[in-house]
Amino acid sequence: MSIGVERKKGGKYRKSYAVWEENGIVPILVLEMVSQTPSGEYDEKMGIYTKLGVLYYILYNPEYWGRDKHQPFEVYKLVNGEYQLQSGEPYWMPEIGLGIGRCQVVFGNLPQEQLAWFDQQGNRYLTPEERAAAEQQRAQAEQQRREQLEAFLRSQGFDPDHLPEA
Repeated sequence: MSIGVERKKGGKYRKSYAVWEENGIVPILVLEMVSQTPSGEYDEKMGIYTKLGVLYYILYNPEYWGRDKHQPFEVYKLVNGEYQLQSGEPYWMPEIGLGIGRCQVVFGNLPQEQLAWFDQQGNRYLTPEERAAAEQQRAQAEQQRREQLEAFLRSQGFDPDHLPEA
């Protein structure tokens, strides 16, 4: 995550990020997804990001953390030139106004863990699909409440379509 840098480059999503191509802007956050094959996330890469001055280095290792003798989700913050493991989840990052942590979601009827953004109170930001579903549920609840009210008015002898003016 780099603040002050365009999200897309040349109209396309980025496949890589080179500090020297971005006027020396160092990312404020790097997220590593650890794969089946270890590739130096806990030593070599951490050293590179330390030298660059990346403020947050996050490692997400849900499947192979036991192999690496680390936790599945670790947030490191650069303090006085060294990364220090942070505690708390979701972890709040005041410099960017976001928290990051794990959550359970359902994809294709299967529960699955994923990373998500959180607000300062620890509430997960919903995806656009989740927001649309929540809005649809709210609209359905409003419609149901309106129908109940109309049914009640009819039971009391009032026509809900022709109520007297207040």
